[in-house]
Amino acid sequence: MASSSMEGSMPTMDEYEALLSTTDVELLKRAWRSEKAAPEILRYDFDLVGRVTEQLQLMMDLDRTLFLLRSYLRIRIQKIEKYMFHIRKSDELWNRLSKGEKDFASRCIDDLKHHLEESVLSKLPENYQSVEKQSVISEEDDMVPEPRLDTFVLCRSKEYLSGIQLEDGPVDDRSKLFEMEPGVLYFICYKSIKPLVESGKIDLL
Repeated sequence: MASSSMEGSMPTMDEYEALLSTTDVELLKRAWRSEKAAPEILRYDFDLVGRVTEQLQLMMDLDRTLFLLRSYLRIRIQKIEKYMFHIRKSDELWNRLSKGEKDFASRCIDDLKHHLEESVLSKLPENYQSVEKQSVISEEDDMVPEPRLDTFVLCRSKEYLSGIQLEDGPVDDRSKLFEMEPGVLYFICYKSIKPLVESGKIDLL
């Protein structure tokens, strides 16, 4: 009877795999993969980065975890350097950054503006001295690079998903709706699954 009771308390393989999939290392791995694959900067995972930073000294796989954390933060810095003007003009994107990232982005913007004004813009006619616009008649910030949201990414859904719209157009056009099975790899336009990536229902690989 004792043996039977002990066996009954042991976790099943499915329970063990589910436990592994929710550890901070796995969550950091998902965040790193998603940030690396997404064309735009994603929301800074305050809770996860905080937990991982505090627990680094206690983890067995310290080197790999430290590598993932550094790589995750480095990828975000590279995106900020590339899209800083685009990020700064959007409250939604700006609020995805940590305080340190906001300070870094602000310094980069100020330094780049100063450099361009001193070396190039001050020597151009007044109508062409904007950092963001080609000329004063430009209706949009046509000198500000933006991420390509129509980039195709490799992804995997955590659950069955339906009603994914693959192309722009009426939502009720059933011919443009797509379904995703859990665990299956898909190569799909990022813009079509952007809300599902942000909600955590889809992992980028």
